[in-house]
Amino acid sequence: MAELLTALFALIGGAIGGVLGVGGGIVFVPALAIILGEPQLQAEATSLLAIVPVAIVGTWRQHRHGNVRVRDGLLIGVLAVPGVVIGVIVANAVSERALELGFAGLMLFVASQLIRRALRGEKPPPAPPADSS
Repeated sequence: MAELLTALFALIGGAIGGVLGVGGGIVFVPALAIILGEPQLQAEATSLLAIVPVAIVGTWRQHRHGNVRVRDGLLIGVLAVPGVVIGVIVANAVSERALELGFAGLMLFVASQLIRRALRGEKPPPAPPADSS
């Protein structure tokens, strides 16, 4: 049964990622931790691995539609590497409860900002065009 639930959440997470451009972790981490009962740290680490093929395919498909700013994406990816190294060290040093609260807090903050922007009718600033390569 756990495998069936995992497959279902993988499909849902991939679809949400494709539609909304969010990392699968928004679906994968809660599904693994809450529904399948994995410890928070293990759910986060497993989600990181699961996101790799999702990100590759999503990027490839979005690039075909001209929506990817390759230079910015690569710059963010390269510069995020030191941050993720530090983050993994911190994640392994803090309590399970701290990880759960941190993850939930981040999701609440992002949700509140998106809701605030939508209710006010604010639009994000115009983005430069995507790469033509």
